[in-house]
Amino acid sequence: MKKVLTYFLLFFFLSSKIFALSLEDIRRAYYMSYRYEMAGDYRDAIRSLMVVFKSYPNGYTVNLRLGWLYYLSKKYSNSIFHYKKAIKVIPYSVEAKLGLTLPLLAQGKYSSVERLCYQILNQDFYNYYGNLRLVYVLRKQKKYDLAEKIINKMLYLYPTDTNFLLELGILKFEKREFNNAKRILNDVLILDPENLKAKLYLERIK
Repeated sequence: MKKVLTYFLLFFFLSSKIFALSLEDIRRAYYMSYRYEMAGDYRDAIRSLMVVFKSYPNGYTVNLRLGWLYYLSKKYSNSIFHYKKAIKVIPYSVEAKLGLTLPLLAQGKYSSVERLCYQILNQDFYNYYGNLRLVYVLRKQKKYDLAEKIINKMLYLYPTDTNFLLELGILKFEKREFNNAKRILNDVLILDPENLKAKLYLERIK
């Protein structure tokens, strides 16, 4: 147990030599941050964590969470800053890279997300969200053949997954393969009858 606690402290504070905050201070800051987030008050959720960030600016966990909260606040440059800082602290972190895709997607930086997703897949070939977000940005860049290859790879593992089926249906629509698109989108609605995006694209085919 002592070894686990020691590892956690090293993981959390990393380069810090002196603990400026007690564990109780840290727990309280995170507790209040999560409470504010649940209430949709992202500004105070961020403010609650700043005492931790100021004491441990190179902490992995605090930067990861600030990246998420700034993303929710639509302050994408700040979000990118903190996610990149988390990645710098732990370069092999898949969760931090997945987090970084979010503000980049919100800014329409599809080529940057593509490169990041390939990094994720080099570490975790079947990562669900890494593959799904890669499919999306490839489709947005009209790289249809690459996108379809990845969709088929994932549907081989998850044949009834509505997210990948939906992407395939939209891809077929954009390629003007309307009969195939209609069939696939109807399959999505069998599995997920209230899927609004599938309904929208089917209306565009009619």
